[in-house]
This record gives sequence, structure tokens and C-alpha cells, in this order.
Amino acid sequence: MTAVCYDPLSQAAKDKLFATASYLKADDLALLERACDYAFRAHDGQVRKSGEPYITHPIAVATEVALWRLDAKALAAALMHDVLEDTGVTKAELAAEFDDSIANVVDGLSKLEKLEYASQAEHQAESFRKMVLAMVKDLRVLVIKLADRLHNMRTLDSMRPEKRRRIAKETLEIYAQLANRIGMNPVYRELQDLAFYHLYPNRYQVLERALNKWRKSRRDVVTTVLRAFTTQLVAFNIEGQVKGREKNLYSIFSKMREKQLHFSEVMDIYGFRVIVQSVSDCYRTLGALHTLYKPRPGKIKDYIAIPKSNGYQSLHTTLIGPSGLPLEVQIRTREMDEIAETGMAGHWMYKSQENVRDPASIRTHQWLQNILDLQEDSDNAMEFLEHIKVDLFPSEVYIFTPNGKIMVLPRGATPIDFAYAVHTDIGHHCVGAKVNNALAPLRYQLHTGDTVEIITQENGNPNPAWLSFVVSARARSAIRSRVKNMNRHDAVALGEKLLQKALQSLLPQKLMVSDDIKEKYLIDLQKKNISFEDVLFDVGMGRTLPISIAMRIAELAGEHFDDQVRLNPIKITGNESGSVHLAPCCHPIPGDEIRAVLIQDQGLVIHRDTCPNIVKIAEDATLDADWESISRQRQFHVRLLVSAHDGQGLLATMASSISANQANIESVETPSQKQEGTDGFIEFIFGLQITDREQLEHITRDLMSIPQVRKATRL
Repeated sequence: MTAVCYDPLSQAAKDKLFATASYLKADDLALLERACDYAFRAHDGQVRKSGEPYITHPIAVATEVALWRLDAKALAAALMHDVLEDTGVTKAELAAEFDDSIANVVDGLSKLEKLEYASQAEHQAESFRKMVLAMVKDLRVLVIKLADRLHNMRTLDSMRPEKRRRIAKETLEIYAQLANRIGMNPVYRELQDLAFYHLYPNRYQVLERALNKWRKSRRDVVTTVLRAFTTQLVAFNIEGQVKGREKNLYSIFSKMREKQLHFSEVMDIYGFRVIVQSVSDCYRTLGALHTLYKPRPGKIKDYIAIPKSNGYQSLHTTLIGPSGLPLEVQIRTREMDEIAETGMAGHWMYKSQENVRDPASIRTHQWLQNILDLQEDSDNAMEFLEHIKVDLFPSEVYIFTPNGKIMVLPRGATPIDFAYAVHTDIGHHCVGAKVNNALAPLRYQLHTGDTVEIITQENGNPNPAWLSFVVSARARSAIRSRVKNMNRHDAVALGEKLLQKALQSLLPQKLMVSDDIKEKYLIDLQKKNISFEDVLFDVGMGRTLPISIAMRIAELAGEHFDDQVRLNPIKITGNESGSVHLAPCCHPIPGDEIRAVLIQDQGLVIHRDTCPNIVKIAEDATLDADWESISRQRQFHVRLLVSAHDGQGLLATMASSISANQANIESVETPSQKQEGTDGFIEFIFGLQITDREQLEHITRDLMSIPQVRKATRL
């Protein structure tokens, strides 16, 4: 093979790479040389938008990976990360030249063929899913992708403005959060700032000028604090190093936007880091600094005892410094500092197998396993991408199980999120929760330190309404998947029930729909790849009338019938889900006369027979329906309008009367207040949970017995 002759720019980039990778052994450097030459030949003649030889990009990516001290195979894959996507090289050829592990990493970093997809968004989502699933098998895929994105963001100026904004937005929403999720904090902050620069260039420049001005005015204060910290460590005989760090621009911008502050009102711009030798020194340092400057109450966080999910450990405290300036301080050991700077990837990924069972590696393994679960529960790449975005929440709360185990959840998490974090089956069967030994609503937002106990029932199932308040990707994905399956199961069961009712109405004796008749019907239908269950599903979802199918099946079975028929009444228990709905316009309850209507893609909707919406529908388009025996545990929603003379204690008297009838009050509204000329009348609308019409009549009668009440009417 002929020797590769690099141009001066590429040669300079290569020299920098090998200088940075000098920690590798001789054999590894030889592999790196071979990969560099291979990538050069593959990209020969290609140039970047900036006009530079294309090879300078993969070399720069590999150099960034070398700064994180990854192994030679990772560096080789970084050099060749665009070879499969942008050249004629195949994965098989790459594996033959190097090995399968390098080829697999490069393949995981390559986008899918665009011709297969209907839209750019779908193509990007599918490519992202491919990359993430490759990352689950080998975390080097993500580390190299972050290095690739970092270099692209640094050189984004040569792109069109609209493409710059799209890439910057994607970086902020996904790749910066991925860097944070695996603990690569410097990469996380730089990606944020670069995205901020390209999304809001004017705001970036204004804020940068303000920060430069602040830096000059506060230089003496920062120097004073650094000197005071160092002196205090010596006084307490603690060996350590004190560093200062400004918040990145995007972090300052986010705080200003979130709390609607001017730059001059953001006080905690500068932070301090104290690096010591041991965990015990961390706590001694905390005490030493608290004797130097007063700590702010409620601002001490112990991420050593309870690490963040990405492996981050430190003690955090906020002190009141000179001139009342708040001083944010992080105290950690050298190993903790290394993890905070390089993330889990550099800490544990390529250590020997006997050393990888540390807490950081266990947490990362759990996160990667969670991603696999999200993939299994997602119907398509767009939904998977949505779940991943939800999963990348930077803020977390730390919740305890009853036996003291710590669960890490996104901020805003509810008992439902907790239940699914413990186990999917617990989430599916959750019916209640105790927080700190007291019953709490399922939408209650948990706080760090809460102890949660989940109450389950064997016949419990997730409520689609949970999707309006859960925040974790695992919970959202599992609920969606379960509800979809429930809806299909319910629709098929309803379709079978409606078909049997139709057959009973047509024929004097029961007709068993045999497999032979089903097969004949499917052949008669002349549709490919459809099962009889699909037919029942369409009936249950209101897409096909059951009577038309019943007639055809009766014909295929050789039965004679009168085509002027009406379905026997549908029996409603009130416990149906999925494809049977109680109409929200009239809120039918047991005891009401009811009718049903099949609505396409909704299923069977039950109305009171006096409901204006059902009266408008032609009678032959509705179905007779009756209530079956109802469990007293089932609750139904009604709204009751009460008009009364206002007086002291009126609301309490009415509420007591309702409660005495074992009804739950969900809400109380006052649509009209006392007004001049209305003789002191006031209206209340009570939202109630009751069991049946009889209970409602008792409530109405008791309310009317209150002297001030003039009218009590169901809405």
C-alpha cells in the first residue's frame, strides 16, 4: 500500500492527535496510524464547507476523544466515524481491515439511508435511535458522537443560518443533555454555550460583554475569597487545592429567563471548588468553611452520601461572602473531580471486569437498560426520541422506598413515576400511594427525602389521564404501551359482544361462529393480511357496523333471517374501559335510561336518552342499552346546580348533607355571586362522585330540606 502524503494543514492536525494520544502503547499507536491513513484515503478529495480538507474533521474528533484518554479502538473509530456514511466503504470491508468492534462503533455512528424515509424529521429520529441503541451496547459510540458534535458546533459558522439554528436547537435539547447524563460536565457546558451563541447571537454578545465588565469589578473579591479559603485549609491542617470557576453563559441566561432577572440581579456568577484527599477531608472542609463564612440555610447538599444518577459526587454549600456576595462552593476528592470532568466513560468503561461494579457503573448500566425498555415500548422512532428527551431531565429528586433504598427521579416526579421506576408491573397495578406514611394523590409532586409506598391491586390498570402529569420517560412509555394494548383488547372484546348481539337479533337460535365460517368471511372480504380479530377490533372501534357482518356470516352459514332487525340491548356495567365511554356531555349514571352510539375510532359512547346530542341522532343509528348490576365501589361523575339564599355556614351545611349520603365532593364552583336586586341568591355547582341515581335522589332531597335552598338540579 502506498504511503499517505498529508497536506500541511492535515499533517499539523495529525501531529496534534499523536501528541495528545501519547499515553497509548506502541502497538496502539500503530493501530492509530493505520486508521488515520485509512480515513485519509477514504476522504481523499473531500472538503468541508469551510474549504478545509475533510480529514481535518475526523482527526479533530479523535483528538478530542484522546483528551478523555479513551482506548486506541475508540480513537480509531473516531478517525473513521464518517467513512461508512460519506464514502464507498462498507461495514464488511471495514471489519476485514480492522475488526468487528471498530466496525460496529463506526456503524452505530453512521446515519441511515435518507431515501427510506418520508420526512427529514423521521430520518433524523431513526438515525438517532440507531445511534442510541448502538450506544447501549458500547458507550464509546456516544462519547465519539459527543466529540463529533462538539467539533461541528465549534466550526458551525460556515453553515447556512437556518441549518445553524436547527443543529444548535438539537444540540441543546439532546446532545448537551446526553453529555450531562453521563457526567461529561465540561462538554455539557461548552455545547450549551455554543448552541446559545448560534440560537441567540445578539443576546450572547450582550451577556458576554456584561460578564467581562462584571469580571473586572469583582476581581478583588474573588482573589480575597481564594486566599481566605486557602488559609483556612492550612489552619485546619487539610491538604487541598482551591479553584474558581464562572458559570457558563447559557446557565446565566437560563437563570435570568427563568426568574425574570436582569444580569445585575444574578449574584451567584462565580463558584469555588475545593479538591481534597479523602471523603473525611470533604466533611472537615465543609466545617472549616462554615466557620469562615456563614452558610445559607437550606443550601447544603450532600451528593457524596447520595450521588447523582450520572455518578457525580460533591458536597455543595452556599456561603455569604464579602459584601454579602453569595459563594457557591463544591467540595470533592480528586477521584470525584475526575468523574465530574470526564464522566463515567473515562472512569469505568474500559477498566477490567472485576473493577466495574462500582456505584457509578451500576447506575449507568441501569440507565442504559432503561433506554432498551423505552425502545421496546415505542411504536416508532419519533416516539422513542420524545421518550429520550423526557429522560434527559437535568434536575433530579431522591426518593426512598419503605426499606430505605434510594430511587433517583426527574424533578416533578409523582408516585406513578416512582411506581414504574420500582417495577413496570407495580406501575400498571398502582391504585394509590402513601408519602411519608400518609395517603397522597397520585399526581402529588415528590420532594427529595420523601418515603413512598405504592398500593396495588391485582386488577388495577393504568389510567390514560396519568399521561397528563407523569414526567419520567419510563412511566410515559410504559403507560402508553399498556393503554394501547388495553384499548385493542377492550375493542376486540366489545366487537365480539356486539357481533353476538347482532347474530342473536337476526337468528332464533344461537349461532356458533366456527373457524371455518371465519375463514370463509375473511376470503369473502378480499383483504390481505387481516385476521378475524382485526374484524372484531374494527367493530369495537365503530369502524364497521356489527349487523352487516352478522348478516354476511349468517349467509355464509346458510341461515335464513329477517333483515328488519334491531340489536338486543347492550349491557353496561360502568367498569368498561378503552372502547366503551360514558358521554361527558350528560354523565349517565346507573338508574338513568340510556342509549348507545358507535362512533368511528372511539367505540361505544353511552348517553342518557334525554341528552340533546343523542336526540339529534336518527334512532336507527343508535343502540338500545341497559345497566347491569353495578358494584357499589364504582363511582360516577355528576354535576349538581344548587340555588339558595346566601347565609353564614350555608356551604358547610350543604357539604355536610352531601357527605352524610356517602358521596365525594370533587369540586365546588360559584358561577353567580350575590348581586343587587337578586335578593341575596347565590348559585353553587357541585361536582360529585356517586354510585347511582338513587343516591343522587337522596342527596337532592336532603339538600332541598335545608331552609335556604330553593332549587337543586342535575346538570
